[in-house]
Amino acid sequence: MSDKETKAIRLQAKRSHNREHSVPLYLTSSFLFEDAEQARAVFADEEEGNIYSRYSNPNVDELLEKVCYLEKAEDGFAFASGMAAVFSSMAALLQAGDHVLSARAVFGSTHQLLTKVFSKWGITYSYADANAPETWESLITPATKMIVVETPSNPGLELIDLEWLGELKKKHGLILLVDNCFATPILQTPTDYGADLVVHSATKYMDGQGRVLGGLVVGYKELISEIRFFARHTGPAMSPFNAWTISKSLETLSLRVERHCENALKLAQVLEGNEALEMVRYPFLPSFPQYELAKKQMKQGGGIVTFAVKGGYDAARKFIDNLKMISITSNLGDTRTIVTHPASTTHSKLSEEERQATGITPGLIRVSVGLESIDDIIEDITQALAKV
Repeated sequence: MSDKETKAIRLQAKRSHNREHSVPLYLTSSFLFEDAEQARAVFADEEEGNIYSRYSNPNVDELLEKVCYLEKAEDGFAFASGMAAVFSSMAALLQAGDHVLSARAVFGSTHQLLTKVFSKWGITYSYADANAPETWESLITPATKMIVVETPSNPGLELIDLEWLGELKKKHGLILLVDNCFATPILQTPTDYGADLVVHSATKYMDGQGRVLGGLVVGYKELISEIRFFARHTGPAMSPFNAWTISKSLETLSLRVERHCENALKLAQVLEGNEALEMVRYPFLPSFPQYELAKKQMKQGGGIVTFAVKGGYDAARKFIDNLKMISITSNLGDTRTIVTHPASTTHSKLSEEERQATGITPGLIRVSVGLESIDDIIEDITQALAKV
């Protein structure tokens, strides 16, 4: 078996004596030992085995095996949420005096980690502009230890050239962490370009149905070992139920992502030229500023479309309030189409200057395009725009 689609379906926890076809739920906090010697050996890492579900669990192990295969990674750890994965991946590997180089366009909570949390521990950061790659190297200092990027970014869909970035991190001996949530391993594989760690909010496309929270980090074994130590003793582990749910969802990830992308491209094409909009942005539109890069490193354009409504926040609010079918929530990657106003919700804690620097204008709308009939999606959005 080699295809991602096949492995996502067929990789499974070891079958029990009951000969189950679908893996059972292992809803247990702890695991038994045959005798005192086995307990000692497992705790001493002389024998492999489950101890406590905060450390490992068969459902979590199955999920990790699948994601490691999909992302071409050696090892991984699963977390209670995407932000737990982002935080732990950085906190486990950074210490006072270290410096992080980050793309300016990152998720709002990642921004808060860099600006408010890590600063208390003496960890500094610099923001680099994805549209000015020639400036990145000048921001690297002797204290720089890690590069952190999202590509495509949330919500502006800025792309980073992963091949170029892999060369940059290699030249300076840095750890490269890539948030691959928007693209999923179906559309791009950052490890192909030198990423050391890949993080996901599994809450999004991996679950894909708005049911459970989850986060994942996969990458090189020696780095994951440090992250695992940190996570085991700080406790942000994923629950077995959530791991079981997400693992089952991975069986349809490829099919769902393909439909998300098809619908998103059709919606973006229809919206281009709409008189109520200042701009429409989607990676596989020829008008997208980084269209050639998108075609180079992504198989399709993803399931997110952004556009800016003329008239700023008041017009954006009227558009949202006039939607009839589409959901208004802050999540994304769901089977159901979702509309979000980033400036007043997911990125509201950024200053106006910070939002402007990442293209989050008062009229910006993020659409997570779902799996409904594309005709219904288009009809709802266009009728709401007509009332602005």
